[in-house]
Amino acid sequence: MNACTQCAVRDKAICHSLPEESLEGLNRLGRHQIVKKGQALVWQGDESLLVGNVLEGALKLSVSSADGRDQTLGIVLPSDFIGRPFGATSMHSVIALTDSRVCTFSRSAFDTFAQDHQPLEHGLLERTLTDVDRARQWMMMLARKSAGERVAIFLLHIAKRHSSDKSDGPLRFELPLSRQDMADLLGLTIETVSRQITRLRDDGIITTPSRRAIVILDQDALEACTGEC
Repeated sequence: MNACTQCAVRDKAICHSLPEESLEGLNRLGRHQIVKKGQALVWQGDESLLVGNVLEGALKLSVSSADGRDQTLGIVLPSDFIGRPFGATSMHSVIALTDSRVCTFSRSAFDTFAQDHQPLEHGLLERTLTDVDRARQWMMMLARKSAGERVAIFLLHIAKRHSSDKSDGPLRFELPLSRQDMADLLGLTIETVSRQITRLRDDGIITTPSRRAIVILDQDALEACTGEC
C-alpha cells in the first residue's frame, strides 16, 4: 500500500479521482515536506518549481506591492492545492501560518503526469474553475458586505473546513492566522476585526477562550450575521 492510499486528505485532494495504479506513479513523484510557521514554500516572482497538496496546517497566499506592502490574498488548508501547474512563474508567495505538512511535486514532473492522466488533468481544471468562482465571490463580498458580515462569513468558512456537517453543539477551532492577517484578507483594519469579534462574543454567538481559539455557540445566529445582522 503506497502513501497516497493512506493520505488523510485522499478523498478531498485533487488526486482523489485517480485509480490505484495511477496513484502508485504519482506517489513515486511526491515527497512530504514540513514547512515551519513563517517559512515560505514559494516566493512571488520566482520560477514555478513546486506544486502540491496541503496535508496539515495552514498557509497564506500573499503578494507584495511596488511600495513593499504585503497583501494577503487567501489561505489554504488541508486538501487544498498550491502552486501553478503549467505556469513558469509564481504569481504569489505561499507562507506557512502554522507548522504545516505538504505533499510536494516537481512542477514539471507533475505537469507531465497530469497530461498523461486525464482524471488528474480534469481535476486541475475543475479546481481552477472553483478557485475562480471563489475569487469572484470574495471580490463581491469585499465590495458589498459590511465589516460584521465579512467577519461572520470568514468564521463560518473556517468552521466548515473543520467540520463538513452542521453541528447542534458548540464548534471549536483555532484561527490559522493572526488578527492582522485576517484584517488584510477581509479588507479591514485590525481594530475593526477585533471590534466585530468582541460584538459576536458579547451577543453570545461565539466565545474566545484564547487569542486564536473560537467556539461557535449559535451557528444559526452566526449564519444570520452573514446577511443583515
